[in-house]
Amino acid sequence: MNLGWFNKEKNPKNGDTGSSGSGSYFKRLKERLSKTRKTLSGGLDKLFSGKQRIDDNLLEELEELLITSDIGVQTATGLIKSISQKASVISGPDQIKEFLKQELLVLLNNPAPGEQKPESKPHVIMVVGVNGVGKTTTIGKLATKYTAAGYKVLIAAADTFRAAAVEQLTIWAERAGAEIVKHRDNADPAAVAYDSIEAALARNIDVVIIDTAGRLHTKTNLMEELKKIKRSVSKKLPAAPHEILLVLDATTGQNALAQTGLFNEAIGLTGIVLTKLDGTAKGGIVISICSSYKLPLKYIGIGEGIDDLQEFDPVTFVNALF
Repeated sequence: MNLGWFNKEKNPKNGDTGSSGSGSYFKRLKERLSKTRKTLSGGLDKLFSGKQRIDDNLLEELEELLITSDIGVQTATGLIKSISQKASVISGPDQIKEFLKQELLVLLNNPAPGEQKPESKPHVIMVVGVNGVGKTTTIGKLATKYTAAGYKVLIAAADTFRAAAVEQLTIWAERAGAEIVKHRDNADPAAVAYDSIEAALARNIDVVIIDTAGRLHTKTNLMEELKKIKRSVSKKLPAAPHEILLVLDATTGQNALAQTGLFNEAIGLTGIVLTKLDGTAKGGIVISICSSYKLPLKYIGIGEGIDDLQEFDPVTFVNALF
């Protein structure tokens, strides 16, 4: 959450940095990933039960295990190929877990493509995703984290087709101490986004977070509407939006992978926010998305609390998986 144009440290409000201690967070993450860990790590223990070496049958069963964890066929196949090359030196579940950890870390460490570091304020984040993935809540939590770190935040309620979204964002803005720009129902979303940048420049705002529609009630194509918002923002502030984050629901599994492809092709994503990781046994979707699209996972959601949305750390995540 470090903004490139800030040379001085911001003062967190009430001593709150917007994140919890690493120890307590790792404990919570481990607890919330228990379903995935039971599938993956527990499955590995069962596969090696009574076996001392890796053979073709075990590799086949291992590949099936990885696929059922939603790691994805292509990624699983690549991992199995790497394991088969090291088969002679792997003799048990602990060794294979350690090997998988190292391989997964490589897959999860992706730099953000095309993410701009703004030279001046505001830093603009456009948030996209289909309805029901937790987009509004994610924006609220992000706004809270930024204000807690001492930044001035403005939320743009550009999902004008869903009255509930605007109402929820207004509540989140009040709770976070953020400003909000909103228009009447069914107003032009691109106009809301444009006005939010104009307001941010006039009010010396540090961070602008733009909400967008996840489904339109008109014949307008959603992706075309998102492109229009992106153009509108860059017209007022060249190089913005600096980040385009796609919010995905981890419980939808491979459907989340398909959504990533559609949004990335249309507007060019810079990162992913994965919510509801605590409610799925298929947390391997994290690996599948990062591996398939070479996009960084910026935040993960493991519960309803504000502290349950955290910046993604590959090492912490992989350790919690095993």
